[in-house]
Amino acid sequence: MYTALRLQRKLKQRLRSGEAEIVVVAPEPYMTYQPFLPEAAAGSISPRHVVVPLRRVLPHCTIVIGEARAIDHAKRTATVTTLASGEDGTGALEIEYDELVLAPGSVSRTLPVPGLADHGVGFKTIEEAIGLRNHVIEQMDIASATRDPALRDAALTFVFVGGGYAGVEALAELEDMARYTSRYYHNIKAEDLKWILVEATGRILPEVGESLGRYAVRELRGRNIDVRLDTRLDSCEDRVAVLSDGSRFPTRTLVWTAGVKPAPLLAATGLPLDERGRLVCTAKLTVEGTEHAWSAGDAAAVPDLTAVETGRTTAPNAQHAVRQAKVLADNVAAALEGGPLTDYRHSYAGSVASLGLHKGVAHIYGRRLKGYPAWLIHRMYHLSRVPTFNRKARVLAEWTLAGLFKREIVSLGSLEHPRAEFELAAGRRPRPDGDDCQ
Repeated sequence: MYTALRLQRKLKQRLRSGEAEIVVVAPEPYMTYQPFLPEAAAGSISPRHVVVPLRRVLPHCTIVIGEARAIDHAKRTATVTTLASGEDGTGALEIEYDELVLAPGSVSRTLPVPGLADHGVGFKTIEEAIGLRNHVIEQMDIASATRDPALRDAALTFVFVGGGYAGVEALAELEDMARYTSRYYHNIKAEDLKWILVEATGRILPEVGESLGRYAVRELRGRNIDVRLDTRLDSCEDRVAVLSDGSRFPTRTLVWTAGVKPAPLLAATGLPLDERGRLVCTAKLTVEGTEHAWSAGDAAAVPDLTAVETGRTTAPNAQHAVRQAKVLADNVAAALEGGPLTDYRHSYAGSVASLGLHKGVAHIYGRRLKGYPAWLIHRMYHLSRVPTFNRKARVLAEWTLAGLFKREIVSLGSLEHPRAEFELAAGRRPRPDGDDCQ
């Protein structure tokens, strides 16, 4: 989205004259600003303000909502299935192109853990974040109503696997939210909730440094969160999380945030990939050894020209992706004009992470901050980076209102099955798989 946004500005005259066309293929009609997912899950930000509608910010681009299934770069065609492909019987759409920009990002990296596919949930999309919020509150409702001690214990046990940004921030924000929500239950206390963070290595939040990572562990454990380092999830069959240290936790909530991998589309392109499945790119963001193909973000292995060690690539994070998009768009425009291309070069500025409301850690330009100052910097940084003034204003307004009024603690789990109530009224039992929209 950032690349297309800059390109439509750089190629304004060409687009108006019809000399150029920018086609954006995306599976959803919006871009998700992922750093705000934990706050959306906690109810601090409305879900619709975490996403940016493509048709609104890219008015001079052609938006195709669909999934690229294959790319034949020799023929310069992309095979795309759209929402209409299965309805009108015409099959996949063939889109011809002159220049290809591949930026599909990453997907959750799962492991063959027994029961994970049946009971786990990820944390990469706005749907997963809001679904998890609804689920946590529903588990508290179940625990409040049940007379079965085992069911109550499982409902109030929440296991998060992965100690990176996604896992730590999601757990910290949801724990804050659930602890606040517990005051409205007559038979649930904050100490009844059991939160467990499982990390396979010896530290969490490696991006912020070892000392701040240790501080984050102390902060979480001080809130009665069970942080298990050097521990793996061995199984979660029958809704029982079995850890490598022998612990067993009956749980109805297992959140998997143990890393990401490049989008599967890359394997269907025939373009050069590295050992991790990313596109091998040059510092100019072209695909190595391939003309008219470009990439950036999580899907691209871009040489880090600022690193002391040779052979290093830029980290797969938003800080690099947003800046790479700017250089990529400039280079595509320059290539069309026959001009010189620019190398991508950016020194890592640092990292920020939220540990819940008014708590955080930050490592900025060599300075280490923690607590409220770090949390404030975290919010200011991401507010400055979320695209469009419209979204900035709405997010800032919601933060302001959240400071003046109490949290919303309602669960809207029925949104996932919108036809269930009507089917009951019509005398039909809702489908057990919850697929009521077809």
